[in-house]
Amino acid sequence: MNRRPLRAVSEDDIARFKEDGAVCIRQVFDIEWVQRMNAAVERLLSNPGPRAREATKSGSSGRFHMNVFMWRWDPDFRDFALHSPLAEVGASLLEADRVSLFYDQAFIKEPGTSEVTQWHQDLPFWPALGNDIISLWVALTPVTVEGSGVEYIAGSHKWGKFYQAATPDKDAKFANTALEPCPDFSKLKGDPQYRFVSWNCEAGDVICHHPLTVHGAGGNPLSARRAAISVRYAGRDARWDPRPNVMRVEGEPEAKLKAGDPLILDDVFPVTWERERATA
Repeated sequence: MNRRPLRAVSEDDIARFKEDGAVCIRQVFDIEWVQRMNAAVERLLSNPGPRAREATKSGSSGRFHMNVFMWRWDPDFRDFALHSPLAEVGASLLEADRVSLFYDQAFIKEPGTSEVTQWHQDLPFWPALGNDIISLWVALTPVTVEGSGVEYIAGSHKWGKFYQAATPDKDAKFANTALEPCPDFSKLKGDPQYRFVSWNCEAGDVICHHPLTVHGAGGNPLSARRAAISVRYAGRDARWDPRPNVMRVEGEPEAKLKAGDPLILDDVFPVTWERERATA
């Protein structure tokens, strides 16, 4: 299994990430990683643990499974988050000298799943603030835009918007009614003021996005599973912000960090990649 990206992040990739808030990096992982993590997904679906969410409504087709913090209890997910090429990719796009692990998340849509991923931003869900947080969405199966691929609104990370969080399973605890709901941008695709970007992906490709880039995905109408793992890393300006209506982080960081502290904490937000160490 490769420990460094199979293809280095380019200056053009960095420029595209800054401009659009999302970029696709091809062929980050070799086949051994893909096979290992697909086997881990099978295990996860059979033994999902306490943080699993099933977003499929009663009577709806398919299965939309989500899970978080797998790295804390599964050795394969832990190795993937801490020792795979991902942290280097994230640090390169952030132009950071070091990054820490924020958390990991799995998204599995079985064939025939009708449930969509609503349009949203990531940051409103999180007990954190900052521009230097990056989500790396790893395709473990081939993905097409028509078959549940993620779509982004290019440049939306620069809008100055902070939309109300909304989860696929409609969890009310995230609904901060003081914030504006995120529009359903799937109804606005003919509007020339918005530029939609998306990618067909092969297994091992990685889509990287800013925490305020608006994105969403359809159901999975195809006859094959769509499986992806998102791993989030924090850089320079990422700070702990335990405000209301955000997710709970495992490891009890609220007992060890105060608002405004960097997202670095042993065994909760561990430093995952450092340029000095990587180039030594």
